[in-house]
Amino acid sequence: MNRRQFLKSALFTTIGAVVLSACKKVVTETKNLIDKVSTKKYKNLDISVIGFGCMRLPQKDGEPDIEKTQELVDYAMDHGINYYDTAWFYHGGKSELAVGQVMKKHSRNSYYLADKMPLRILKDKSEVIPIFEEQLKKCQVEYFDFYLAHNINKREWETLKKCEVYEQLLQQKKDGKIKYLGFSIHDTPELLEEVVNTYKWDFVQLPINPIDWKVVDAKKQYEIATKAGLPVVVMNPLKGGQLSTLTEKAVEILKNEEPNVSPSSWSLRYAASLPNVFVVLSGMTEMEHVTDNVKTFTDFKPLTEKEQEVLASAIAAYNSSGAISCTYCQYCTGCPIGIDIPKNFLIYNQYKANNRKERFIIAYESIKEENRADKCINCGICKPKCPQKLDIPNLLKDISNLYKELKK
Repeated sequence: MNRRQFLKSALFTTIGAVVLSACKKVVTETKNLIDKVSTKKYKNLDISVIGFGCMRLPQKDGEPDIEKTQELVDYAMDHGINYYDTAWFYHGGKSELAVGQVMKKHSRNSYYLADKMPLRILKDKSEVIPIFEEQLKKCQVEYFDFYLAHNINKREWETLKKCEVYEQLLQQKKDGKIKYLGFSIHDTPELLEEVVNTYKWDFVQLPINPIDWKVVDAKKQYEIATKAGLPVVVMNPLKGGQLSTLTEKAVEILKNEEPNVSPSSWSLRYAASLPNVFVVLSGMTEMEHVTDNVKTFTDFKPLTEKEQEVLASAIAAYNSSGAISCTYCQYCTGCPIGIDIPKNFLIYNQYKANNRKERFIIAYESIKEENRADKCINCGICKPKCPQKLDIPNLLKDISNLYKELKK
């Protein structure tokens, strides 16, 4: 290369570097302009007030749709949502795998990951660590930021003690594979108090929403956790989606106050307004769910006293519809007859919300015959599985009777 060619090459290299630097600056500045959701402090961590629940990921052919989930997560990450919650049972065991795939493009220190020990399947203490290690592998991580004993009830509480779950998980915490150890619970305040007082936990995950605050005494559970010094993660803030739709009258009450705010936004803010709550989990299936949550929690402000009153009026209107208090968690699945309990409850609640008889009949008849409510034989196997303590056989009977009545 002669001197002229060298100078020409050097000039183009310099120009290229300047252009590249300018492009990087523009990208950085553009990213800084993106709305970011507000955060709350947990110890020394800044946790996004809204967390991404991975129980209701978009699906394709009966499994999590990785491409679509990636889009949702990338958008969430860009807008500051940094808490992701999965579990062994979600999506039939596929949620952890999906989370592992979509999160690997993001640096491990840019998000907080929560997973749970599936108490329901434990038979012996020797199973605890192999399950935990498999979860790490499925999620493609070396540690969990938050780890929980999953869904403690009276039966699982005995399992936890018998299988020495707490002691084994505490050792994983000492080894650095768990940063913070907690539990989730769907049961009575009395059991919550016993769990809180038996072991030393870092946090607790509770179902809190405007309906359950009084109906299942979520208020008392929140107070027990707060008194014990346990920060709260909120699950079921929309009661399985019920509070996203509500009834026409309830929606009208909310829209009269805030025409451009979704029903979901009201209930999510309700849970996040509690001082001892540091993150509220929301299952996100569609991009509109993510964008609405980002809109709700960008520059988050707790509900005012007036807003609390408006929401209470809307909930009262909804409760008067007689909807079933189901969160569609699917813990009741596995009916020996094959009844699709959550789907039957869903179409019943949709009917209660809009009172459209023809739509209910069409929806009920779209369920395969062997999966319909009228096939229930009242065996009761489903009842102890329900976190809401619903009398499932009798409710299925009500749905069957409603169909027969409307069909006339």
